[in-house]
Amino acid sequence: MSHEEEQTGKAYDQRLMRRLLGYLRPYRLDVALAGAVVIAEAMVTLMYPWLTKEAIDHGIRHHDLRFLDHMAAFYLALLAAGFGLTYLQNQIVQRVGQQVMLDLRTELFRKLQRLPVAYFDRNPIGRVMTRLTGDVDVLNELVTAGVGALFGDLFMLIGIVVAMSRLNAELLGVTFSVLPLIVVVTLLFRSRVRASFRDIRVRLAQLNSFLNENLTGMSTVQMLNREQRNSEQFRDINAGHRDANLRANLYYAVFFPLLELVGAVAVSLIIWYGGRQVMWTGITLGTLVAFIQYTQRFFRPISDLSEKYNILQQAMASSERIFDLLDEGEDPAAPALGPGTAIAPGTALAPRAALARQAPERAFGPIEFDHVWFAYGGEHWVIEDVSFT
Repeated sequence: MSHEEEQTGKAYDQRLMRRLLGYLRPYRLDVALAGAVVIAEAMVTLMYPWLTKEAIDHGIRHHDLRFLDHMAAFYLALLAAGFGLTYLQNQIVQRVGQQVMLDLRTELFRKLQRLPVAYFDRNPIGRVMTRLTGDVDVLNELVTAGVGALFGDLFMLIGIVVAMSRLNAELLGVTFSVLPLIVVVTLLFRSRVRASFRDIRVRLAQLNSFLNENLTGMSTVQMLNREQRNSEQFRDINAGHRDANLRANLYYAVFFPLLELVGAVAVSLIIWYGGRQVMWTGITLGTLVAFIQYTQRFFRPISDLSEKYNILQQAMASSERIFDLLDEGEDPAAPALGPGTAIAPGTALAPRAALARQAPERAFGPIEFDHVWFAYGGEHWVIEDVSFT
């Protein structure tokens, strides 16, 4: 387990986020359109409880079938609009996410072609593969399911609080009475799941490294008769990866039902307190029903924000590893391969400047190795004090 895989990093790093947002700059118009669609979708969702209130107070209560028909038709129209906005928003963010993944993987592959051989001697290929696959996928999840949803959830929370305060300030206070429970549950979940996600990343890198080394060196494994020993090692690594995922699933299985339980407690308090207001202080039944619906919607963004925090945390760790690779020192003799470089099929490129020199047509004399030592980075000697002619 390398130190690089063990490091946790910050839950939010402004420097890394700035670099990540740079990959969204070419698609800023799509991102702006997605933000507008998210706001429109949230506004449509906020109207559902209000329509329920109007239907109960002015339609059902006064036996006004025509008004009730209008409210039902309006409700169906809003549902259709919400479906269309959700579809449009998903299409936009998925397209942007795939474009960002394409750009990142292309840049990473171009970088790998310019790294010195010593880098690949120090870093297992399985770990490098994890950078180009798993870590880039995590960043795609941040773009597609994180940024837009985070913005939408925050807007939804603010809108719900404003709507609830305009309906009844006392019932809003009753709803907020359970917020300390939400804070405690969320903090406990966040601390536990942070460690479990870090463990999953470490186990996945180990799994990829072990698989790559064994599959590429299978002839050596069979020649040394190590099948049984390597199979046992793989079983242990695979079991560790399974257990890490099961621990994360356990935290999710506990957290979300607990959050729903807190929401149910809030609804029960509203029914208990609001029911008395309906009977004694004159608030309408439609107001109580709308308030219950707003309360149920209030806890969904909180649950989503907790999940988005974990996506953000994973993305910070993945981006740190990706940018560490992109910041690696390049081989100064490597050929330039810029973003716009086009190489015709069959074109021979000299990989190193030394090989580009013209060799003599004929060479004479002996070739002698006189006490030769060689290592990548001076750490692990490949040749030690070798002499021959």
